[in-house]
Amino acid sequence: MNVAWSDLWAAIALLLILEGIMPFLAPGAFRETLRRLSETNERTLRKFGAVWIALGLALLYWTRG
Repeated sequence: MNVAWSDLWAAIALLLILEGIMPFLAPGAFRETLRRLSETNERTLRKFGAVWIALGLALLYWTRG
């Protein structure tokens, strides 16, 4: 698999865009979400992170497979 550096930078740029949408459009809701996440136990956060990683890998495989 040959991935160009431009693909990596494009992926990082898309990540930044997606991460910035919620605080830009709804800063109050974003703050509330962060507050709730800070109160969530670590085990639940790890499970949540694992699910997102698995979904991301599946999507990447599907689009680049």
